[in-house]
Amino acid sequence: RESALERADEEEDQKLSQNKAKQKKEASHAITKSVVNSDTGTTVKQEKKKKVADETVDRRTVFVGNLPVSCTVQALKSLFKEYGQIKSIRFRSLVPAEDTLSKKLAAIKHKVHPNAKFINAYVVFKKECDAIKALKENGKEIASGFHIRVDIASKSSLHDNKRSVFLGNLSYDIRDDAVREHFSVCGGVVAVRIVRDRNTGLGKGFGYVLFENMDAVHLALKLNDSVLMGRKIRVKRCGEKCKAPQKSPAQSHAPKDGVDTTLKNKKCSNDSFVGEKANPLKKSSKPKRIKTIPRNKAGKSE
Repeated sequence: RESALERADEEEDQKLSQNKAKQKKEASHAITKSVVNSDTGTTVKQEKKKKVADETVDRRTVFVGNLPVSCTVQALKSLFKEYGQIKSIRFRSLVPAEDTLSKKLAAIKHKVHPNAKFINAYVVFKKECDAIKALKENGKEIASGFHIRVDIASKSSLHDNKRSVFLGNLSYDIRDDAVREHFSVCGGVVAVRIVRDRNTGLGKGFGYVLFENMDAVHLALKLNDSVLMGRKIRVKRCGEKCKAPQKSPAQSHAPKDGVDTTLKNKKCSNDSFVGEKANPLKKSSKPKRIKTIPRNKAGKSE
């Protein structure tokens, strides 16, 4: 009877321990599911839902660049309402008239810095197909000297490097239409993108031009070192890497007598004229061999 009671107690203890272990596992699993991100304060599930929502919103959002500062929400609505229902419009790249004003408040009150010449905007449609239709407005001149750039805000949209050129050494206060006019002689310009500082709106000195066809790219490359707003601009193909400096004719010749080229590079890596430095190195090595012979031995041999 006592042994049976002891076994029953042991079985109950095992059951209790197993239940506790199960509870701990379930609690830890629940914690991992609802881990709170310390940076954003959101759970993993919320972040996943947010990512999916952001991707769908981006596909329905149209970026509109190079808008005049005087542009209003009503003007944008009247421009894009024919393509579908618009959910929201928000302006970006605003430079507030005062440092105390935030960009959002400056957009609401329309208090923009007097030196600011343009703004950008995002137009969110209700359907993705409507946003694709709105791309027809790309390149349209909505005001004198303002050809707008319309593109899908989704990150999945790829840029065609074969029909584009990279521009360097641009003026910081350059306008998109000045670049468009400069390269219009090469062919149809689809879009101009000047990379700008978010806070000041000034250019960073480089940008891109997208043409209608690849033939215009060949003509645009001929405008390398051409003067635009008092600067000699650089024009290169998109994705083209800087070429390594070419070797001098002396370095390009094959080594004589089977000498290893790596040894020569180690000895004369800092010398610009390798051929002239070769003979002095050989002469300087001979006295070292003479110094190794003791003077006493030399006297006995005589």
